[in-house]
Amino acid sequence: MTKNIMIVGVGGQGTLLASRILGNTVINEGYDVKVSEVHGMSQRGGSVVTYVKYGEKVYSPIVDRGEADVILAFELLEAYRALPYLKKGGKIIINNQQIDPMPVITGAAQYPENIAEKISDMCDTTVVDALALAKDAGNIKAVNVVLIGVMAKSTDIPYEKWIETIKTTVPEKFLDVNLKAFELGYNI
Repeated sequence: MTKNIMIVGVGGQGTLLASRILGNTVINEGYDVKVSEVHGMSQRGGSVVTYVKYGEKVYSPIVDRGEADVILAFELLEAYRALPYLKKGGKIIINNQQIDPMPVITGAAQYPENIAEKISDMCDTTVVDALALAKDAGNIKAVNVVLIGVMAKSTDIPYEKWIETIKTTVPEKFLDVNLKAFELGYNI
């Protein structure tokens, strides 16, 4: 059985590191894994999407509409945009952070209201203040690892395996903060 995970966010939020941690963890568990390249305007604060598929044998990293078992959303509007990709019975984990896109910044559009509530009415949703947890861990850039921790709790992969992967994936100087961030997300 293949698992389809979609990681969505805004450029600079660390979606690539999150996909690397996830991919390395499931590889270490013996799964075949395909991770897509990052799509979007990551250098300019635009939308970023990464797909991670794993299972006994995976042929393509792309997750089509209605196929995502889990969507890991680093930002509210990106969660809303990704919703059509969630399969029936799937789960979405949302960081409740709002990052205004360029049309909102320039006044050409308004940021939609009550996104988390609207999504919660439609599907299995976990909303997390990952930014506050990242601050508690010691660095606001650890939002990505907080969210990986939240997601990891709902997998059948043991806690220790995630910790091992973080230790081999995250640079040494950021390791303590990221281990704490993972723990805070995992224990939410």
